[in-house]
Amino acid sequence: MMKDASTSLADSLKPGSAVVGKWNNHSYRIIRQLGKGANGVVYLADSKKGRVALKVSDDSLSITSEVNVLKSFSKAQARAMGPSFFDVDDMTVSNTGKKLSFYVMEYIEGPLLLCYINEKGEEWIPVLISQLLSNLSIIHREGWVFGDLKPENLIVTGPPARIRCIDVGGTTKEGRAIKEYTEFFDRGYWECGTRKAEPSYDLFSVAMIMVNCVTKKEFKKTSKPMDQLLSVIDSHPFLTKYKAVLLSALKGRYNTADEMKADLLEAGRPSRRQSRTARPSSIPASSQGTGQRRRTAPQQRSRSGRKVRKNHQKSGGIFETLLIVVSVLALYFAYIVLFFI
Repeated sequence: MMKDASTSLADSLKPGSAVVGKWNNHSYRIIRQLGKGANGVVYLADSKKGRVALKVSDDSLSITSEVNVLKSFSKAQARAMGPSFFDVDDMTVSNTGKKLSFYVMEYIEGPLLLCYINEKGEEWIPVLISQLLSNLSIIHREGWVFGDLKPENLIVTGPPARIRCIDVGGTTKEGRAIKEYTEFFDRGYWECGTRKAEPSYDLFSVAMIMVNCVTKKEFKKTSKPMDQLLSVIDSHPFLTKYKAVLLSALKGRYNTADEMKADLLEAGRPSRRQSRTARPSSIPASSQGTGQRRRTAPQQRSRSGRKVRKNHQKSGGIFETLLIVVSVLALYFAYIVLFFI
């Protein structure tokens, strides 16, 4: 874990203060603080191109690392996994003379994931999670693991509703150790695997995000973490519906995000039993016991319909034939008249 950014110089910028890049000479004016994490503070700022998000850090290496991630996402057409990148530079804090590094990115506006679900309802969880899995699939194929995946890093923009990530600070190259994590969404904390950067690490976090969206709270683990998570899943009807998907993700059975997405969509479809049960409910009570008539009546209507269409086709064909004959005769008589004149 890195030092808290609230104790750093990066946390000292006040609304109205100016940030001027040492190398690129681009200027920005701070509006307010948006948030802070282990390796920096993010501010909303004004620029010549409009409002932007500006991340400041005492650690120039972390800034360089995040900039490389954003550039890589842009090349991989995975921009939804992070904001678009605009600028990177150094600045000098006027009252101390000390240097800070910063980068400028797209300002993504919208409610955080948990706020959106609370307002719109649980039925939006599979919709947004399937989008998230599609985005994860792209960055996983590029050799990246998001790492610190949690609702606080996810914003819903739109309409149409679209899930976006706002902090790529925990993104790690596959095969390395996860550099940032939040305990509740970390499989190491729940004793379900290591903190090695691999796709299954992110997919565990996705399952815990689904749990968090329903429980609306984070909770500490007990002496039997997996039994505890199973109990939570079984106690909520929505989570129970997706139990097989959640368990596969929690136990590391998925190799790719695409596999988890396919199972998520399949689990969301109505079962055949539900479909069969739903059909009789639309049949009026007065028609019960006449199942044979209900099956044969449409067939009879269909046959009579075909007879009508056949008769119509026949009458239409005769009319067309007569029209052609009359037209030919008219042309023939016109030809004779012209010839003898």
